[in-house]
Amino acid sequence: MSARISALATLRGQIERIETAEVVHQHDRVALGHGEADAVLKGGLARAAIHEVFCEGRQGTAATGFVSGLAGRVTARKPLLWVRQDFSERETGALSMSGLAELGLDPRRVVMVRAADVESALRTAADALACDALGAVVLELWGETRQFDLVASRKLTLAAQSSGVTGLLLRMAAQPLASTAETRWMLRAAQSPPGSAWSAWGAPRFDAELLRNRHGPCGRWIMEWRCDECQFSEPSAYPQPMAAAPAHRPDPAVLRRAG
Repeated sequence: MSARISALATLRGQIERIETAEVVHQHDRVALGHGEADAVLKGGLARAAIHEVFCEGRQGTAATGFVSGLAGRVTARKPLLWVRQDFSERETGALSMSGLAELGLDPRRVVMVRAADVESALRTAADALACDALGAVVLELWGETRQFDLVASRKLTLAAQSSGVTGLLLRMAAQPLASTAETRWMLRAAQSPPGSAWSAWGAPRFDAELLRNRHGPCGRWIMEWRCDECQFSEPSAYPQPMAAAPAHRPDPAVLRRAG
């Protein structure tokens, strides 16, 4: 009987610590930079929580860029751990450290982990989320996985709440299921604006649809990522380029003055 009472006391203590951590981190949010999205999210993306980002298979690059942006906002100069299945490179290609640097992330703070299977990936992510030395953990899973159920989702959420580390779950070619995620996004690529004369690329843009928001309404926005500021923003207004006057023709204003 004493052993049972001791086990119950230990369990109550664990639940109390988790609930206390949830209250402490409830209002700890980081603004994304996009005014409308931040307003819907009550000030920004919640830390110490799990956020899901879904995409179709051919939209993997856009979703990866969006998750990288979210990670850049919440890590607060702490290391970022990225867990992906070992066959992900054959499906979506390898992550480019120079590409992350161009997005504004410091590659020296990114730690990559390749897991042999889904169980290993989930176990690694749960252990990492329990480590408060990290700023964020990205768990990348490809396709439908029966191993990631409500129990596994709850385990990740409890680990994030107890440590204050933010979890970003990147799901490619998968359908959303019941989970304990704070938010759920569906990502698609959006057309980038024209770049400057000396730049071949415009700013990355994402068609981001918020499918689930535990503390507010949902929405859909075009979100532009500003690499230098390392934050999202509303799409910039770019004027249409105008054709230059032909060099071999005289200026009409000069002809009128001459006449």
